[in-house]
Amino acid sequence: MLARKSNEFSGVNDYLKSELKREIKHELINGGVFAMAGASKNHERLAGNIYGEFRNHLKGTPCDIFSSDMKVKIGSNFFYPDVMVVCDDTSDNEYYTESPVIIVEVLSKSTRRVDETIKLMSYINMLSVQEYVLIEQDFVDLQVLRRSENWLPKHYFLGDEVFFESIDLILSVEEIYSRVHNEDMLEFLKAKSL
Repeated sequence: MLARKSNEFSGVNDYLKSELKREIKHELINGGVFAMAGASKNHERLAGNIYGEFRNHLKGTPCDIFSSDMKVKIGSNFFYPDVMVVCDDTSDNEYYTESPVIIVEVLSKSTRRVDETIKLMSYINMLSVQEYVLIEQDFVDLQVLRRSENWLPKHYFLGDEVFFESIDLILSVEEIYSRVHNEDMLEFLKAKSL
């Protein structure tokens, strides 16, 4: 994320109007406006894998699956999660939601600090959110924090299966990291082929 001057927007309505016209997405965090940096191929593979699996699983249900172009509003902050599921949308705004049940962020060097601090505290304090998922892209490590487990983090690695409780879905870590090119995956695939 690259910081922009916080005085570029005079408030939430100005931010929302400006966001519709801009080519680069911006998050509004504690009155500051931050431009979203481009994503790596591994980042997009992970987000795409999760989005695709969630979409297939939830087909025919009232739940919507959104990718990183949909904002979530938390108080006066607006974030662009990599993937989120909304089953009972309480917002009448077409450009953001306020009631996701699960939020997924793929970690990168530029977003890690915000994803693990500001976003973590914001997401787990939303009444609708049941799970927050953090996925490493440079090595295999998927972390899930669940409301039902008092937000204690659980880590999953290759060979593990992950139960996404809020949407009743089990996925293997291998499925989630499909086509991701990092050292852990390359070693895993090499050992698997022997």
